[in-house]
Order: sequence, then structure tokens, then C-alpha cells
Amino acid sequence: MSGMEKMALDQIQVDKTNLYREESITDLKVGSIQILTPVTIDGEPDPLRPVIYTGNSQIMSGAGPIPIHAPIEAASLSEALGKFPEAIRQGVERMVEEAREMQKEA
Repeated sequence: MSGMEKMALDQIQVDKTNLYREESITDLKVGSIQILTPVTIDGEPDPLRPVIYTGNSQIMSGAGPIPIHAPIEAASLSEALGKFPEAIRQGVERMVEEAREMQKEA
């Protein structure tokens, strides 16, 4: 490893003001919801920041499964579960649009 690479690695630091605890909820069929709970440096819940929900699923293609990740605007797990289908639909639409843009550029 060169001196430049070692220096760059030595400068990697975790943002101690932006810590989250990860939890995953799944039905073992359609997908999962990732829950990111903000925590303090001591690992205690941080009530000053919102919990983040992300939906995860996959669609099948001729090339195999394609993962879909989509943010879910929700205040609770129950609300996130209700919004899951629409969030995944929007995630698929974004992915298709990005693929179209990449084809245009190529």
C-alpha cells in the first residue's frame, strides 16, 4: 500500500452525530422494511431525529432477480407497511426511467 493510500485510509472517520441502529422486518415472501432508528453515541435512541423506513423487494427479469430499494415516508412501522406497495412501485418506475436514460446516453 502506498503512502498516499495509507493516508487516505487514516482519514476515514465515522460521523458520530449521524448514527442509526438498523433493524429489518420481513414477511419472508414479498420483501422487507429496513428501520433505521437514530441513536446517540452511547447507543440510546435520539428523539431529535426521525426514524427512517426503506422498502426492499425484488422483481424477476430475464437476467435474474433485480433488487428494488425505495424510501418510505412514514411515522410508524404500521404506516410503512401500508405504504410499502406504492413505494416499491415508485422504485421500479425510477429504475426503469434511469435505464432508459442510460440507453439514450449510450
